[in-house]
Amino acid sequence: MTRTARPDIHQTITAKIVAAVEASPGDPVMPWQRGGFKAVLPKNAVTGHDYRGINVLSLWVTALDRGYEAGLFATYKQWASIGAQVRQGESAAPIVFYRELEIAREGEEADEGETATVRMARGYWVFAAEQVDGFTAPNALPPNPILRIAAADAYVTATGAHVVSSGSRACYRPSTDTIHVPDEARFFDGDGRTRSESFYSVLGHELVHWSGADARLKRTLGQRFGDDAYAMEECCAEIGAAFLCARLGIAHEPHPDHARYVHHWLKVMKADARAIFAAAARAQEAVSYLDGLQSPTAQQSAA
Repeated sequence: MTRTARPDIHQTITAKIVAAVEASPGDPVMPWQRGGFKAVLPKNAVTGHDYRGINVLSLWVTALDRGYEAGLFATYKQWASIGAQVRQGESAAPIVFYRELEIAREGEEADEGETATVRMARGYWVFAAEQVDGFTAPNALPPNPILRIAAADAYVTATGAHVVSSGSRACYRPSTDTIHVPDEARFFDGDGRTRSESFYSVLGHELVHWSGADARLKRTLGQRFGDDAYAMEECCAEIGAAFLCARLGIAHEPHPDHARYVHHWLKVMKADARAIFAAAARAQEAVSYLDGLQSPTAQQSAA
């Protein structure tokens, strides 16, 4: 009796995504509420004082880069003084304060006892409200946790990846080796997906990015893609997210938005018709790596 070979899940999903891309699925829609960057004047969360001058620009850049919206910052000690705790691994933003000092004037033309006022700069480091536990910003979204999927949570936990859920951006941050996903309250049902499915799909995307760090797969895309290497990495991450969703039983078919997202980045690459297949190969490598971090029991159930 001839045994029928089990179809490869990665090849099957890739074929479906390719078919959807070729059908021109349109532009992606992010499955969470994005408040956008609001240029509010940053304020010290403890003293209530507004930051001024160059500090405003520094904190605006930080807020824009990391998706912070509250506009509230404070030093590590200041947060601790009100019972809040900066999360481990969070990176601070630089600010500077000037103190005016009276010093004795020197020189032949200076009168005895004459002083001059000088400004001395001193640097400080502050953390945003979105980087601490034990503090709720006045304009924070009301809690609205998603329905957790135990198998997905166990899978992510087994990788050892540090995941932070806060703010309005999804990203993998190499400088801190942390995965960031938006607040759970931001995710919504829609486009044929539940809030939970959207959350875990986004988390899977960033987990694939995490797998490619220098300390892990050290994924490099070489000269073939040149300036389009970033787009190639995004395609890889989104295809990998589709693989992970199927692997964990979150979605048995690639969601249309996987194809829309991949199509968006393929349009950036344009010139390479086989780029999606190269991205799929890297995505399969990433998921195999993540599978390898699971316990033997978990690997058998995922096979």
